[in-house]
Amino acid sequence: MKNKPTDIKIVAASVTGQLHLSKNLPCQDFYDYAQGRNLVAIVSDGAGSAKHGKTGAKVLCQTLCDLLKNADFKTIENQIVHAIETAREKLMLHRFNKTKDAKGLAPFSATLVGVVYQKNRGLFFHIGDGAALSLHADNEFYASRPENGSFSCETFFFTQPDWQDNLRFTKIADAKSILLMSDGLTSFAFSGDYNDIEHKFITPINDFLLQEKSLSKARKALSNTLNTPRAQKLNPDDKTLVWIKV
Repeated sequence: MKNKPTDIKIVAASVTGQLHLSKNLPCQDFYDYAQGRNLVAIVSDGAGSAKHGKTGAKVLCQTLCDLLKNADFKTIENQIVHAIETAREKLMLHRFNKTKDAKGLAPFSATLVGVVYQKNRGLFFHIGDGAALSLHADNEFYASRPENGSFSCETFFFTQPDWQDNLRFTKIADAKSILLMSDGLTSFAFSGDYNDIEHKFITPINDFLLQEKSLSKARKALSNTLNTPRAQKLNPDDKTLVWIKV
């Protein structure tokens, strides 16, 4: 990689949303990241209506990180498709899958947003809501925006039969920072029409994490930011943010 491993900084946090707290339910989000030939980071939101959504999100994140960290970037889109297929195959054999085939994947439903980055180039890959941002020089940014179904409360999952139809790729280059988030944060990170980022939210977080040298303090501050009473009131869903300096 162009950047040495010590040049890359990753800060991540997940907090349980007020909706799940009120029902004494755990956070359904999961995230993971890994470094090899590539930097890989994934955020997945297990569907609240899916009995084993957190399990689906965990298997997806861990499988993709494992298979993509040393993948050939020249064929990275195909490698991503293969990695998702592998995660699906694992869940077909999972002890909670009653039918032991694709028909039993619905209880593991989860969204996906991730990035593979090597040297000064990268690729976002995305199914469903959640979002990804890359911040560049001169206040420029690229985004992989949320995608819902026919209604705002609907989204797409990697467990659906037509998941490949809803898999989106966005190329990025020369990023300074990368942010991956679950849908509990998209209303904070973007303007109402999703055409612009919410600078009052993104910029202070990015500036603080760039400057804070202590990873433990950075993680605590990020978690506290996601878990403020105002944030929980504005969006009661689980909230996950993975921030990366590249």
